Amino acid sequence: MNELQSRLLDMLKWFHMFCEKNGLHYYVLGGTMLGAVRHQGFIPWDDDIDVGLPRDDYEKLKQLMNDTTFENRLILEEPFKNKDFIYPYCKLYDTSTTLIENAKRKVKRGIYIDVFPLDGIGNTKMESKRNYKKIKKLKTLVTLKVVGFRHGRKFYKNVGVALFRLVPLNPGRLLKELVNECSKYPYNKYAYCGNLVGNWGGEIVPRSVMGTPALYKFETIEVYGAEKADEYLTSLYGDWRKLPPIEKQVTQHDYVELDLRRSYLGV
Repeated sequence: MNELQSRLLDMLKWFHMFCEKNGLHYYVLGGTMLGAVRHQGFIPWDDDIDVGLPRDDYEKLKQLMNDTTFENRLILEEPFKNKDFIYPYCKLYDTSTTLIENAKRKVKRGIYIDVFPLDGIGNTKMESKRNYKKIKKLKTLVTLKVVGFRHGRKFYKNVGVALFRLVPLNPGRLLKELVNECSKYPYNKYAYCGNLVGNWGGEIVPRSVMGTPALYKFETIEVYGAEKADEYLTSLYGDWRKLPPIEKQVTQHDYVELDLRRSYLGV
C-alpha cells in the first residue's frame, strides 16, 4: 500500500465509523468493491475510493456534515455551493493535503473519497434503460460544457466539443437538472437501482443485489458492500476474477499536483 492509499484508507475508516454512529447505510462501489472482494483491499494499481448511499441516507449525510470540518481536516463538499465544484455528487476532502487533477481547470482541493447517491431507476431492465437515457444525455452535456478539450480524443471530436461549448447553456442549470432527474426515482420504490451520476453507465443492478449492506475486509478495516457481491461485480465487470493484462494495470489518474503534506487552504 502506497502513501496515498494509506491516507485514503484512514479517510474510509473515519467515514465507515461516522456512518455506523449515525445509522447511515452505505456501500463501497465499483473498483473499491472489486478491490475488497478480489484483493481484500485496494486494487494494487488503483488510488481512489467510491462509496454510495441510498438517496435518503445521502441527504442525511449532507445535513449531518453541513460544511463542518471533522478531525481538523475532513470536510464534505456538495453540489451548488461553490462555482468551481462541478460534480453532481459529493466529495469528502482531506483539507490537510493538496491535489490538482485537471491541467485545464487547475482547481485546488485535497485528496478525496467520491460520495455518490444511489437512486431507483425502474421496475424492469427495459424500463431502467429507457429512464436512464435522459440522465445519460444530461451527464454528457454537463461533461462537455465543463471538461471541454481532452488530450487523446480525436481532433474532429475536440473541434465538435469546442463548438458545443459556444452554445449558451448554463452548466449550473444543467447540473441541477441532472440531479433533479436522478432524484425522481426513489431508491426503495423501484426494483432496479444504480449510481446514476457515476462515470460508468449508471452501474444499474437489481436492488436485491445491493440488499442489506454486508461487511468485507479492506486492508486493515472492514467496509460495507453489496450483499450479493458476485452478482454485483459480474454485472459491472463480467469476469471480475480475471486480472487485466499487465499493460492495463495502471492508475486512471494523471495528477498535475499531489502534496500529502501541504494544505490546499494555504494555512
